[in-house]
Amino acid sequence: MKFIKKDRLSVVIPILNEHKNILPLTLSLIKNLQKFDYEIIFVDDNSVDNSKQILKLLKVKYKFFKPIIRKKIRDLSQSCFDGIEKASHENILIMDGDLQHDPKYINKMFYIYKKDKCDIVIGARNLLSGSNPGLSETRRIASVILIFLFSIFTIKTLDPMSGFFIFHKNLYKKNKRMFFGKGFKILIDLIINSKKNIKTKDVLINFKRRYESKSKMNFKILFILIHFYFLSCIKKLIN
Repeated sequence: MKFIKKDRLSVVIPILNEHKNILPLTLSLIKNLQKFDYEIIFVDDNSVDNSKQILKLLKVKYKFFKPIIRKKIRDLSQSCFDGIEKASHENILIMDGDLQHDPKYINKMFYIYKKDKCDIVIGARNLLSGSNPGLSETRRIASVILIFLFSIFTIKTLDPMSGFFIFHKNLYKKNKRMFFGKGFKILIDLIINSKKNIKTKDVLINFKRRYESKSKMNFKILFILIHFYFLSCIKKLIN
């Protein structure tokens, strides 16, 4: 019998108060990651619900389950960075923990990532279509405005605000001193602040409706993203 070596994948999932979603998401990942040698790294940003207890129970049950409990200042980007640092595999998948990102897309995303030798493959929402049941109209319009602002950097993706993407850990390690590293989204940080031109490809996804948690996007986060935009513009002019 011929042994087939599996691709390795570390799944990093930043969460805050997602205790109702952790188990359903874990079971869905197990179902969809059978072709991989994988690990699941939930990064809890000091939740005040039962998330920590659930993570500890699942850690005992599954060897591939490697949660991180943060006790630092809450920050989604830093949660992602902590998960990437802990990841033992070179291929990294970032996704949300609220069930809006469907694991069924992972195999297609990874196939394109390997076949086309991409730096990043993005699970992209078609924000211009308005057909995203999981996205409020306010969030959609805010995302479209941000995409328009960031178009100055000739970013080749429909959804630079996506929180669902695959990349190689070396992309992070070689550029981590350049990253803004604050706020809500790290994809745009990876693309803009990496030292080389990044080859990206999109896989269009249906963004599912959120049932058991609240969106973390608010005016504070929007302000941080706009602040990042202007810093990036200044950096581009200097260079």
